[in-house]
Amino acid sequence: MTDPVMKKVFLAAAAVLLAVGCQSLRTANYSDEQAIPLEEGRTDSLLLSVSLDYPVKGASQEVLDKITTGILSAAFDLEDGPSATVEETATRYEDNIKDEYFNEFEQTEGKGDILSWEDRINGYFSGKWSRYTSYMIEYYGYRGGAHGMNTMTPIVFDVKTGETVPEEAFFADGFRKPVAALIQARLPEALDNDQEAIGAIFEPSLVGPNGFYEVSKDGVTWYWQPYDIAPYYLGVISVTVPWAELKPYLREN
Repeated sequence: MTDPVMKKVFLAAAAVLLAVGCQSLRTANYSDEQAIPLEEGRTDSLLLSVSLDYPVKGASQEVLDKITTGILSAAFDLEDGPSATVEETATRYEDNIKDEYFNEFEQTEGKGDILSWEDRINGYFSGKWSRYTSYMIEYYGYRGGAHGMNTMTPIVFDVKTGETVPEEAFFADGFRKPVAALIQARLPEALDNDQEAIGAIFEPSLVGPNGFYEVSKDGVTWYWQPYDIAPYYLGVISVTVPWAELKPYLREN
């Protein structure tokens, strides 16, 4: 097998003021794109794309490091955890994907199959409320077949401590049942009142807090990945409940 030809672009942006996100935090961006041909003379390729915003100023170094570690852990899910820097962590992840890709080729070589993969990660700060800020990780993966997989994974951080905030720490005790009712009431609106889409939900009564939530000026938004509560064709489903409705169930009012 010939060595793949790589096209790589790395950008570490200067720190910029985050207009919507962690209060006065300043962020930088790591970006890396690679198009790796499977083998000379073939059109198959592996497309890798990573773009991650991360905080660099506006809080203590301890808080900045905790937030960055939380982002990297969620974005890359490496067995040994994040490395010392964003670039090192992303490079380890990309190397793992390359190894998987070429190992897959070795197992299928000679069958004449097209083997083109894509792996795209995009992370950015998406909203804030009080001392909390949200970060969104969008992922697209394709490993052959009829379609790839899109996911959206939100994380909520406490900007005073840098810690991630699970639902149980954000909402008051006993929140699940009443908040589930609020989410279910907003679900038809989130689906544009499309009766076909509403009818495709696997079990509407089970839709409720699921740990994948995001805070913003508009309220709290929950996300469900394809197949979680509905068929693939509906994609990622999100439901926003306004603060006014959630106020009785928050730990911080």
